[in-house]
Amino acid sequence: MGKAPHIEAPERRILDMAATHIRRFGLRRTTVVAIADEAGMSHANVYRYFPSKQALLEAVTDYWLKPIEAEVREIGDGPDPAYDKLERIIGAVHSAYRNKLEADPHLFAVFVDAADKGLALARRHRNRLQGELQRVLEDGMSAGTFAQADQRRALALIFDCLHRFIHPVAVRMDADVPRGQYDARFERVLRLTMSGLTRGRSYE
Repeated sequence: MGKAPHIEAPERRILDMAATHIRRFGLRRTTVVAIADEAGMSHANVYRYFPSKQALLEAVTDYWLKPIEAEVREIGDGPDPAYDKLERIIGAVHSAYRNKLEADPHLFAVFVDAADKGLALARRHRNRLQGELQRVLEDGMSAGTFAQADQRRALALIFDCLHRFIHPVAVRMDADVPRGQYDARFERVLRLTMSGLTRGRSYE
């Protein structure tokens, strides 16, 4: 997994404490005043770094999403063939989301809320992932790995087929599905999706 972004010590302390409160109390019961008090500072000082509770929640979420984006970028920059890169990127996102849901359900819920409401945080994250997928698809098409020649349709195929496994709202909806069963379903759908890309069917 890639590294989290470097931030200043006071900001890091606020983010860590905010994450702790979200884990402990959930999104609705988390307050800036309580976070500031436990971090040993005034709530006015918190607002120096984050102008609102929403901005703080987005920063906490962005902090754990950044390593996922970094891992995806590292895969895209690697020497592997486009087919392998695409499988690894999709698998990395799938695993990272499910792992976070299981380890930190309240923190994942903040991300789900952002995605459900179409907030800027979720849109930026999706655009970064989409950009890496487009880059790998373009390389694969140039090399003849993917017979599907329309990048727009290829990208749509990926998101349409794998929505259940790589969209945060859908991932949370399957929280009660046993992990082994969930991963097995993902692998089957991923194989079908990759087959569609390599065979080049339009799926119109």
